[in-house]
Amino acid sequence: MSTQTLERPVLPRRDLRAVPLDRRRQYARRARRSDLLVTLLWASGAAAVALFLMSGGAGQFTSAGQAITSLGIVTGLIGSDFILVMLVLAARVPLLDRTIGHDRAIAVHRTLGKPALYLLLAHGILLLIGYGITSGADPIAEIAPMLALPDMPLAFIGTGLLIAVVFTSLVAVRRRFSYEGWHLVHLLSYLAVAFALPHQLSVGGVLAEGTAQRVYWIALYVLAFGSIATFRFIEPAVSSLRHRITVAGVTPVAAGVVSIHLRGRNLRTLGSVGGQFFIWRFWTGSTWWHAHPISLSAMPTDTTARITVRDLGAGSKRISRIPPGTRVSIEGPYGIFSDAARTAPRMAVIAAGVGVTPVRALLENAPLQPGEATIVLRAGSADETYLWDEIGEVAAAKGLTLYTMVGHRALAGPAWMTAADARRGVQLDSVFPDLARSDLYICGPTTWLEAVVADARAHGVPEHRIHAERFDW
Repeated sequence: MSTQTLERPVLPRRDLRAVPLDRRRQYARRARRSDLLVTLLWASGAAAVALFLMSGGAGQFTSAGQAITSLGIVTGLIGSDFILVMLVLAARVPLLDRTIGHDRAIAVHRTLGKPALYLLLAHGILLLIGYGITSGADPIAEIAPMLALPDMPLAFIGTGLLIAVVFTSLVAVRRRFSYEGWHLVHLLSYLAVAFALPHQLSVGGVLAEGTAQRVYWIALYVLAFGSIATFRFIEPAVSSLRHRITVAGVTPVAAGVVSIHLRGRNLRTLGSVGGQFFIWRFWTGSTWWHAHPISLSAMPTDTTARITVRDLGAGSKRISRIPPGTRVSIEGPYGIFSDAARTAPRMAVIAAGVGVTPVRALLENAPLQPGEATIVLRAGSADETYLWDEIGEVAAAKGLTLYTMVGHRALAGPAWMTAADARRGVQLDSVFPDLARSDLYICGPTTWLEAVVADARAHGVPEHRIHAERFDW
């Protein structure tokens, strides 16, 4: 491991002992909001079942056929509730983003996908069995009469679309798709939910007019699709028109890496902080249809901003050659990979590859005092030291400790560091002597990042002090 000795300016020192109380209060408020959101998540499913039972559903378990049919209704209600919750989690609602962060919201969104699909499949199967027992017919024979009911063909199509969405979300399958192709398929989830709504309102009388159940479900649909419309379309369109962002120029950083310089109006009023990202859409004939989640690599001024992009696929390669003057639309800012997430008096930062881009903006923006942060920059070779000179300048100006690691990954010992450092017995807590009093910020390739997270957990770093920014989808 190589170190870089930095000149430290003489600045007034902040009493670091006073920081934890304020940080703990911030964390406690965020934790309470997070707990409330989780409670509401599960309460919504429980409320759907409770309303069904209170509206006569409790009396529909008098025979085997009715009991199985009622279980089918319950599984359908819970599955539909999960789908609507998933849409809200993917809507990039500012409250959710500030509370749990976009990455965590999407992680929960993904974990609900399979249970929602299984519940909706169970819904259809249990209804067929229940109807078959009640009528004395083969459950398979009930499919034709069911399809003859109003709006049921739409429900079957919606289920098929949902199966396609969940299947393509499996990691092994998702890796075979380009981001653009996967995202296009994923948009089918909106159609799947829209196709399911008519049969909920028209079939079986479960959501009959004038009932509390009908009001509840319509409110859920309005919340889900209203959130999508507001925060994925209306608000970004208004923000893009207000700030009038265009490409000012593209400059090479290294082989396959460029910085895209942007200009616009009143960009400070976007409210972004160091470490956050935006969803960028570049309006050219070959790029308008692809939205790119990219972190700021420098804090915006009133008229300028900058992102740094590595060529990791067809989409990023196209935007690396974007012509000056191209109009840009945005969604965001998103994420809590920022100083606002800290709960400890010190900051430990590890970044690798193009993961240095949000770290560069984070360090620039964070109100750090001399000695308050230690940074490790990791690269497989000297060709991958993107923006390291800029981070060195920021560290020098603020009196921060900066280490660099260049070389192939260790095969034994901590897998995130170089083989040479691992052989010398370097450990996470030797790189960061104040690890027990630090928040750990990590950004880089997914496999490497997971190795750092595992090492941090092994060293006893609490989960709420591990802040990981992942560059995958």
